[in-house]
Amino acid sequence: MGPDEQNDIIDAAIRILLEEDRCINVGFSPDGVSIRFPTTRKLAEFLGIPHYYVLPRFGEMERDGLIRREERVGISTTPAGTQRLLSTMAERYSERAEEVLGRDIFAVLRQRAGIC
Repeated sequence: MGPDEQNDIIDAAIRILLEEDRCINVGFSPDGVSIRFPTTRKLAEFLGIPHYYVLPRFGEMERDGLIRREERVGISTTPAGTQRLLSTMAERYSERAEEVLGRDIFAVLRQRAGIC
């Protein structure tokens, strides 16, 4: 999978979180910040593609260290994935992210992820 396809998945995930769900689940651990990712089915529906097209992309994103899938828990970003997601969010959807998260929380998340 190329960076463009990963960017499309990340962008779609952001739009789902900010526009449809209007909720972002954030986790903190000694490893860093993680963000709960939409399900593969929800992403496929949002993108207008069959579910089985999304599954290999998620596998590649997992291999590239951007997300992790945990049985019965769901999909979340790794520290590298969080950085990429928040960077894209700040670049393209900053105003909406501040509405959903609040300005201060969004700033702290970006800081924790190493995004100025």
